[in-house]
Amino acid sequence: MATTTPESTKHGLAAGAAAQPESADWTISQGWEHYTAADHATWKTLFQRQTKLLPGRACDEFVQGMRDLPIGADEIPDFRRLSEVLMPRTGWQVVAVPGLVPDEVFFDHLANRRFPAGNFIRQPHELDYLEEPDVFHDVFGHVPMLMNPAIADFIQAYGQGGLRAQQLGKLAQLARVYWYTVEFGLLQQGDGLRLYGSGIASSYTESQFCLDSPSPNRIRFGLERVMRTNYRIDDFQESYFVIRDLDELLEFTRIDFAPLYESAAQAPELQPGDVLPTDQVFSRGDGSYHRARRTGGTP
Repeated sequence: MATTTPESTKHGLAAGAAAQPESADWTISQGWEHYTAADHATWKTLFQRQTKLLPGRACDEFVQGMRDLPIGADEIPDFRRLSEVLMPRTGWQVVAVPGLVPDEVFFDHLANRRFPAGNFIRQPHELDYLEEPDVFHDVFGHVPMLMNPAIADFIQAYGQGGLRAQQLGKLAQLARVYWYTVEFGLLQQGDGLRLYGSGIASSYTESQFCLDSPSPNRIRFGLERVMRTNYRIDDFQESYFVIRDLDELLEFTRIDFAPLYESAAQAPELQPGDVLPTDQVFSRGDGSYHRARRTGGTP
């Protein structure tokens, strides 16, 4: 994940290596053999509770990707084995990094179908919240979706677009598109909404909140609308944006974003909980959770 979340202390395997990448692209050895029994136990705890929770919540493509990959409960996955399955399916591979990497490095990896995954795992007291994405977020949350051709192509296009957005000075607008799709996106499937965003799929609490809570808004996704919308990095989202299906993401890759950047820049920025008269709203949130948080009450 790019530096769209605040830096924090690196944990576990990467603690000593984070400041000194082994190469210009920041890739390092995963060091799988150095994971401890405690590291694998933390993975198992996270894996088991998410896999019990996600049926009926995660989209079919996530569930299928998980089935097809060498990802199980007993140990942290080996990135080389993941790549051996990903490469023939969608051309992607997983590469290890010590934590958050510079934006230009992140975009270059994605543009070349390399997914940079943190090689460290959170500590037991951090099961429900971690500022910086770890191996569980990156592998459990992201990699199953990379088995899907539409997501695979969209994330590559995002990497290519990120390099261009940097040149145009429009990185903030593009980052919002990534945030509200790849990280915290919902889609229509079956008779309701399902999650596909990795930030939700890897979170025990937010994977319930995004679909069950009366608090957040659930709004039809629109590119310019999302480019104008700020997001939260420190709590549950106040609004989730819903795509029709994953193929809709492919449609976005055929659009020239430059005019949208300019149009969005001419309009007021929107706060995470704003609802516009022009929005197609699946469910209007009552804002109870974030209102309680702001006033010091119990959400």
